[in-house]
Amino acid sequence: MKFNYIILLFAFATILSCDTDDSDYEFVMVATPELMSKSEFRKSVDITSAKDIQEAGKIYVYNNYIFVNDVKGIHIIDNSNPRIPKKIKFITIPGNEDISIKDNYLFADSATDLVVFDISNINTIKEVERLEDVFNVYDFQIPIEAQALDYGTYNYEEDIIVGWTVKQERRKKIDENVLIDIAFDGAALNNRAESATGTGGSLARFQIVDNYLYTVGNYEMAIFNIQNLSSPTLTNTQYAGWNIETMFEADDYLYLGSTNGMYIYSLNNPSSPEFVSEFIHWEGCDPVVVDGDYAYLTLRGGNLCGQLESVLEIIDISDKSNPTLAARHELENPYGLGIKENILFVCDGTAGLKLFDKKNPLDVKQIKTLKNIQSKDVIPLQNSLLMIGNNTLYQYEYLQNDVRLISSYSLN
Repeated sequence: MKFNYIILLFAFATILSCDTDDSDYEFVMVATPELMSKSEFRKSVDITSAKDIQEAGKIYVYNNYIFVNDVKGIHIIDNSNPRIPKKIKFITIPGNEDISIKDNYLFADSATDLVVFDISNINTIKEVERLEDVFNVYDFQIPIEAQALDYGTYNYEEDIIVGWTVKQERRKKIDENVLIDIAFDGAALNNRAESATGTGGSLARFQIVDNYLYTVGNYEMAIFNIQNLSSPTLTNTQYAGWNIETMFEADDYLYLGSTNGMYIYSLNNPSSPEFVSEFIHWEGCDPVVVDGDYAYLTLRGGNLCGQLESVLEIIDISDKSNPTLAARHELENPYGLGIKENILFVCDGTAGLKLFDKKNPLDVKQIKTLKNIQSKDVIPLQNSLLMIGNNTLYQYEYLQNDVRLISSYSLN
């Protein structure tokens, strides 16, 4: 029996070998979507007790609570005692990436929809509104290992992509210089001072400014009037740029970070932000923060964003119509960043958290590195610094040109 098995295996291998000698074909990793009907998808929101985090994403702070995005929704952490934070709730929101909060109302994306929750009583959170199909573009979270996509029976009007299955398939070769089009027919058709508003990190794509919620996704900006917090209305959607990843607001301007530059929009007309200018750089993942006349952005290389170098760029934005490169500083693997007075905090991935003295923005100086930690994003609060990385939440108190650890809390 064993001998027969070996012969069979050899015969199969021979056939396969002969087959793969055909230079017109190759083996590729093909991703196919796991689908859920929109009707079922919209019934899946749930509020439950605390859960372990699978993959910590973006962080957001409101009053004594920290909100951490995960694969299936939002974890709520009671941070009334920063030395012993505690997970207390989980909001299941499939397709969620970002949130913003104002006056106890939480706004969250859920793939194509905007969902509103009343969190005035954290123990009895209630979904109070859902605006359907307001986001024409949402992140499908395509697996990194995928070399090709097969959307199969996916219907944009009726289905939501909730996951992916990846398997190896033999397919005809394509020109390596031609990018795989991951779109599908129909998809493309369609640290304010106010204490009542929460604070997100530099990777955020939601920003609340006065009575408006601004959201960005890939190439589109959606503007919602939230004067009536429990019943927001979609005011406007407009083209925002290309490959938009992050958004930061400062002094009535929106700064959009994309993989090929930074876009500046004026909020003189809050319901219809006006394009002012753009700063173009080579391809790279790009969060941005702003302080005074300078914007600080990180470009991460060695990844799908398309470039090799990893740097901190400092952009002179004193003339909003003509932003110019003022200085550059080499990094290793940067992600988010944040500013507290004259200190710039840069999450340099596996290289740790780096502190820069930016009193002179044209000559920032690295003054400290917190090593042996993985850093992804930071939120500099009034009295403490929050950082997340590798499914761990770190909190620090400020010292003179330094920080001191208050607590590290594993989210697993």
